Amino acid sequence: MQKHLLKLGGALALLLVAACSDKEKPYVEKPATELYLKGFEDLVKNDYKDAAGSFDEVERQHPYSEWATRGQLMSAYTNYLNGDYDKAIATLDAFIQLHPGYKHIDYAYYLKALNYYDRILAVTRDQKNTYEGLNALQAVVKKFPDSKYGRDAQLKIDLVYDHLAGKEMTVGRYYMKKDLYLAAINRFQTVIDAYQRSTHVPEALHRLVECYLATGLTKEAQAVAAVLGHNYPGNEWYADCYMLLKGEDLRPEWIKMEEGSWLERLMNIQIF
Repeated sequence: MQKHLLKLGGALALLLVAACSDKEKPYVEKPATELYLKGFEDLVKNDYKDAAGSFDEVERQHPYSEWATRGQLMSAYTNYLNGDYDKAIATLDAFIQLHPGYKHIDYAYYLKALNYYDRILAVTRDQKNTYEGLNALQAVVKKFPDSKYGRDAQLKIDLVYDHLAGKEMTVGRYYMKKDLYLAAINRFQTVIDAYQRSTHVPEALHRLVECYLATGLTKEAQAVAAVLGHNYPGNEWYADCYMLLKGEDLRPEWIKMEEGSWLERLMNIQIF
């Protein structure tokens, strides 16, 4: 019995020693400037994760200081650089809510927009981030139209519109290849109506001409071609429309296949 008690006591002693050794180091408060400087040094070294941790520590240890406000914004910036977009956006949402009158609040809105903008994917993918990025960029332009961030946001809005127009064009071309001309017409008309400043408008007009001709609507095709010629007289798409309406070949372009084997003709068909 005594041996069992000794063994039990030894085991308890070992557990206590292990618990003491695993104990975290005592909390030591550091000056806000020291923590902020550490974050800045990590940022310069491209150690974004450590930098974000240091900036977060400024806010944790000195929540009501000017350095805490700066640290919160810098934490969002370093998370953005590290690709932690969701974390950066959450930090910026909290920052905007807590500091609506901060002198650099325009940058906070702009940085939030960049976290969406940098995730815009190819036109064949889901466009959720594209629309969220567009909304965030529009908020920057609306709130700070005369700031450098507002002006840059407007340029990015034009690029986003071009991106969204490209998505509509991709879908429209797909419908054309499936002979779904009404669905294709709706897509190309969306580009013309909603994204007038995009680079895709001349092609969208040309594709409308093709769709109308393919369905026998010659007058509608001529009207659209006139719009294309008036607005883009020297554009290559208008030259193509002119040849179509001249009667040389009224078939859509993807049907025009060179002579050869069925395999060669099949390889000439472009899906997108």
